[in-house]
Amino acid sequence: MPRLSEVIAALDALWPPERAEGWDAVGTVCGEPDQEITRVLFAVDPVREIVDEAVKLGANLLVTHHPLYLRGTTTVAADTFKGRVVHTLIKNDIALHVAHTNADRADPGVSDALAGALDLRVVRPLVPDPTDPEGRRGLGRVCELDHPLTVRELAARAAGRLPATAQGIRVAGDLESVVRTVAVSGGSGDSLFDDVRASGVDAFLTADLRHHPASEARAHSPLALLDAAHWATEWPWCELAAAQLDEISDRKGWGLRVHVSKTVTDPWTAHAASTETPNAMGAPN
Repeated sequence: MPRLSEVIAALDALWPPERAEGWDAVGTVCGEPDQEITRVLFAVDPVREIVDEAVKLGANLLVTHHPLYLRGTTTVAADTFKGRVVHTLIKNDIALHVAHTNADRADPGVSDALAGALDLRVVRPLVPDPTDPEGRRGLGRVCELDHPLTVRELAARAAGRLPATAQGIRVAGDLESVVRTVAVSGGSGDSLFDDVRASGVDAFLTADLRHHPASEARAHSPLALLDAAHWATEWPWCELAAAQLDEISDRKGWGLRVHVSKTVTDPWTAHAASTETPNAMGAPN
């Protein structure tokens, strides 16, 4: 069986840590370099439910997309939420490794997995990585549909293909307008509106769209906006990443058992629909 250091070297080759954003916190959080790795679990969030799942599964490596400590800390005390995660991992000999914005920029990366889940054909990165001479890496993806859909139909496809969440898919725009090209970005994407407009696409599917950026984007152009749950847009990457590690394991003869968590860690647990139609005149008193 491979040692942790060998598996981490393979993961770093897929998602080099130097390609992460400067503010990001990627790489190995805990784990003995010489420990043997037999079972790996991929998930979006390094939260207690996922760590407990890794313990129950008998995994000795947990790979997550989101960092555990993004802004640093002064304590790993067990009476804190994140400290308890660290204690549980170490007590059960489970290493934790993070691939965040370095996985966003990768080829294939988070947005490729999102496009694949929606049966979109990737044309190019939305924001190309200037260090990639082939022009394949970068943030987001510009995609084409296999055949034109209305915004309504595209939203229904997204709702049906992405993991179910309380939020579902929010839409801004004419539901009957025709979509042929789509920009996608896994995770929070409203910082990319300038690039989306410059790409000339008909629709943009991402997560965490805020009121003012979305309102301004709609005022600038007829661009349709589809806002999914953050967790749901990034979960498809877990399946892609697991398949990549499976292929490496087979090629190297490691015999790893690789799993993807299906635990929903989106923080929103319910949705109450408004009782009036969105077109009702006037605000409530």
